[in-house]
Amino acid sequence: MKYYKPLLRKGCFTRHNVVKMSGNQNTASSIIRNYLKKGYIQSVKRNLYVAVDLIDDEPIVNRYVIASSLTDSAYISHHTALAYYGYANQVFYDVYVSSEKRFHDFEFGGFTYRYVMPRLDIGVVEKPDGVKVTDLERTIIDSINDFERIGGLEELLRCLEIIPYVNEAKLLMYLKCYNKQILFQKTGYILEYFKDSLKLSDAFFKTCAAAIAKSVRYLYRGLDKENATYNKRWRLIVPTNLMAIISEGVGEFAWLR
Repeated sequence: MKYYKPLLRKGCFTRHNVVKMSGNQNTASSIIRNYLKKGYIQSVKRNLYVAVDLIDDEPIVNRYVIASSLTDSAYISHHTALAYYGYANQVFYDVYVSSEKRFHDFEFGGFTYRYVMPRLDIGVVEKPDGVKVTDLERTIIDSINDFERIGGLEELLRCLEIIPYVNEAKLLMYLKCYNKQILFQKTGYILEYFKDSLKLSDAFFKTCAAAIAKSVRYLYRGLDKENATYNKRWRLIVPTNLMAIISEGVGEFAWLR
């Protein structure tokens, strides 16, 4: 067990890490085989391992640290980032990971790690626990942009309900980096319902509205088959009562709950 404690301190590690510890390629291979067999470590995916706490036989680090270790540029985003910050309404067993380097989705420890192509190259922070995660403001903008395929509108609204404050300057910065009219529309429309709780100013919404052209969009696909209405300010076709979605759910997104 000579290398077990150093591996515990590292949490997640690769074969290269073990080579550096042992000083020899063959020794590293032998350590990994032996420790896997004895249950000291587990294989997360090819060339990524996690040390195991021998008291409960569980990985020593959580899914957020594992996700942040999948590639050199990996970080958690979207609903997984909201969960990390403590703002997720429901436990999801999908872990959303953005990375410059692609990887195939895989399962480990009861969670499915899913690759999400990064839309921006800013707004990622590394926490003291080793987790790399989008900051809260980028997480919100990413989540609004992608709610149709990650999490669903109902879950997004429930998460926004419990967030106490956001930096509106950073929200606008990320919106401008995305440079998508429809995202300004969706963000302005959705966040207007949380204006007071998120402490957003009138100037924030004026800036969003100023970025909108004349085209009219749907808030999400399939809304043409639901009870919808036209929101003149945001030039969006929207649910007749957006906040009722929280209690009633939306048919199109119900499978995501």
